[in-house]
Amino acid sequence: METLIRKIINSRMDDVVIRSPLEFSRLMSERYGNKIYLKREDMQKIFSFKIRGAYNKIQSLTQQQRDAGVICASAGNHAQGVAFSAKKLQIRATIVMPRTTPPIKVDAVRRFGAEVILHGDSYADAESRCLDVMAHSGATFIHPFDDEDVIAGQGRIGLEILDQLPNVDYVFVPIGGGGLMAGVASLIRFFRPEVKVVGVEPVDSNAMHQSLAKGERVVLKDVGLFADGVAVKQVGVNTFRLLQGLAPETILVGTDAIASAIKTVFQDTRSIMEPAGALAVAGLIAYCEQKGLQGKNLAAICSGANMNFERLGYIAERTLVGEKNEVLFAVQFPEKPGSLKALCQDVIGERNITEFNYRYDDHSRATIFLGMAIEHQREKVQFVEDLTEKGYTFFDLTEDDLAKDHIRHLVGGRPGRRMSEKFYRFEFPERPQALMDFLNAMQPDWNITLFHYRSHGGFFGRVFVGFEIPRQDEESFQNFLDSLHYHYLPETANKAVELFLR
Repeated sequence: METLIRKIINSRMDDVVIRSPLEFSRLMSERYGNKIYLKREDMQKIFSFKIRGAYNKIQSLTQQQRDAGVICASAGNHAQGVAFSAKKLQIRATIVMPRTTPPIKVDAVRRFGAEVILHGDSYADAESRCLDVMAHSGATFIHPFDDEDVIAGQGRIGLEILDQLPNVDYVFVPIGGGGLMAGVASLIRFFRPEVKVVGVEPVDSNAMHQSLAKGERVVLKDVGLFADGVAVKQVGVNTFRLLQGLAPETILVGTDAIASAIKTVFQDTRSIMEPAGALAVAGLIAYCEQKGLQGKNLAAICSGANMNFERLGYIAERTLVGEKNEVLFAVQFPEKPGSLKALCQDVIGERNITEFNYRYDDHSRATIFLGMAIEHQREKVQFVEDLTEKGYTFFDLTEDDLAKDHIRHLVGGRPGRRMSEKFYRFEFPERPQALMDFLNAMQPDWNITLFHYRSHGGFFGRVFVGFEIPRQDEESFQNFLDSLHYHYLPETANKAVELFLR
């Protein structure tokens, strides 16, 4: 621990790294009853804290290592950190990136003069190719988080926070592989053990949370794709060892909460964080709500702002629910003249409707997909009471990800005949041939009855598919799913499917 602390204190990065501001957040402070500050690492030269660890590691190399160059596997901010640092130090850099990497990130790395190798569909594919190239070139591998010099570079942020806000009570830190959290938590624990450092992870990418709970590093089968900057299946050996000794508290947040945090930061700063960049803010908000914190000094690390513009529509869509300002319902009523008007008069009235999609069911019943804006949860309670009093059948879909991502866009006609359909959600790599590979793997007599794809500007697209599978082929169909190597979720039993698609 003391060796790491010395490295943090002695790190010298002033020629490339700014002392990022710790900005007071007036809106959040008023809303949550604490003094809340944002550590603006998005203002670094590559719009991310990753430049700190990459530069600190690369500048520590011997002349012989510098002559051989550096290499890394990354699809995100670490790649830019390595490329920028290598250019600054006049060292040759090779970056291996998955073919699914958005062009904006590939171009950013190339602008720094690094050689880019595109390989595979995932980080694991890129890392494997990286190791092969490294073995032949002799270049030094720059790990994104599991290296003491990298951890020390990130840990410098903790030193700055203590200097900028001496009376800080809580510091919220995003966790992916654990490098930032390990550095910041170690530094703060060493100098100010009374300050609580809270790690924040997405609920669907919580490798560190699970590892600390189990006492050993776990490997996640799948990771969520929304906050791709922290989508790590296994945390580092060194980062886990450090954090296991510190035993920090962690908190988990979902996609809607992260989307809401992006909007919250924008309202206060007019800056747009990437999902991983707003993760700590989402954790801070959730922690305040869960623990009832009042009158404390809280700091959250805004770790990056390398956002693809194409993702903004999806984020805005999820923000209302994340802020608990929108509720989603399926409401059924008799399929007869005047029924829709009666629903609007008896229940909807002057309520603020955000979405209203009609779904024909049969000659006796109709179903609508209804979105409604609210300011307080009591408005939702009152709406439910009004529906119940008037005798409507209804279902709350506010927390149903399938409904939010796909169903709301599919409300329309049903198939003309009743079919035995199976429904699945998939995550396809955003690359040419991904769909064709999927179709080629299917048997020719399997019929696709529904297909809905949405691009969100990330590495993977979300796809919702309906199939008509002969009963005798069910085992073959399961083998097909398992052999795809695409993440999938069965949704045939989802209530939203029952209401709108069958």
